[in-house]
Amino acid sequence: MAKGYWLINSNRSEVRRFTENRENLDRFNKYVFVDSGKIIGVLGKEPPLLQRREEFKLEEAREIWRKLLAQGWRRAKLFEEGTSMYKEHNPSSP
Repeated sequence: MAKGYWLINSNRSEVRRFTENRENLDRFNKYVFVDSGKIIGVLGKEPPLLQRREEFKLEEAREIWRKLLAQGWRRAKLFEEGTSMYKEHNPSSP
């Protein structure tokens, strides 16, 4: 599975996961899935409930990432061994 990059909103109730779509056959454009979900249970111990998946061209996904950061969302490392949940956001990632 492709590595996912997570964002979480400021009140820690919603998440977005950005993952590369490696199955797309378009040779000229890269595509990214953006999964949207909500936090249920204990944050970091139970996976979020992902409710919607949309596919965007890479540049569109980067713009969504930048807009969410500007609205106060933060980069989070969810479900990775040996890491803290939050990471200082870097607008150039993913």
